[in-house]
Amino acid sequence: MPQQTTPPLIGIVGDRNPELHVHRFTEAAFGHVTRPVPFEWIPTESIAGSTQRLAGYTAFLVSPGSPYRSMEGAIAAIRYAREHRVPMLGTCGGFQHMVLEFARNVLGVTDAEHEETSPDAPHRVVTALACSLAGQDHPVRHFPGSRVATLCRAEETVEPFFCRFGINPEYRPALESKGFRVTSLDRQGEPRVLELSRHPFFLATLYVPQARSRPGSPHPIIQALSDASRGFDQERVGAT
Repeated sequence: MPQQTTPPLIGIVGDRNPELHVHRFTEAAFGHVTRPVPFEWIPTESIAGSTQRLAGYTAFLVSPGSPYRSMEGAIAAIRYAREHRVPMLGTCGGFQHMVLEFARNVLGVTDAEHEETSPDAPHRVVTALACSLAGQDHPVRHFPGSRVATLCRAEETVEPFFCRFGINPEYRPALESKGFRVTSLDRQGEPRVLELSRHPFFLATLYVPQARSRPGSPHPIIQALSDASRGFDQERVGAT
């Protein structure tokens, strides 16, 4: 008898707050895609100490709205997706924590920290931007041939930002040397998208594509995550 499998399901890693418009944008965006995939929130505190509950998901979105209740829980989910090759998108705070996870577990900077929560830490891999981008739309230039350029079918798009923190430039060479490559910049040359080259879908955007998604016109990155979720599910079924 063939093994039963669960249907596609996207996990939103974060601590849902209905008063945060970025969380409302996130939920709405998954309804804009063609053939929507069900989603549910995964509170960060529920992951800390054990990633067992993550096995049933076919993709993850690490949500905006940090700091999270459990940084360790968020980082554990990111590591799980990276090591198990599950599709993952991180936006805004999700971008920042994907950088933290990679620094800790791939670069070996085990005490890598975020300036927002540990302003005096010696290894602040995520630091305050020179100018806050909160509530602003900015052009983003995508590298030709990158996944994001292919998805957006453009070398430049205008995207919505809600953040005040980004990559500490001192760590960019090390991140890229291990395959977590910058693939989009703003017009001042600051990193805005990262992609992990050896992963099927591991994408981090400092902007929030969910906020530009509309009924009948899903943001291509959100559509791609939904499609990747279905693709991962089909691979999972084929492996049983």
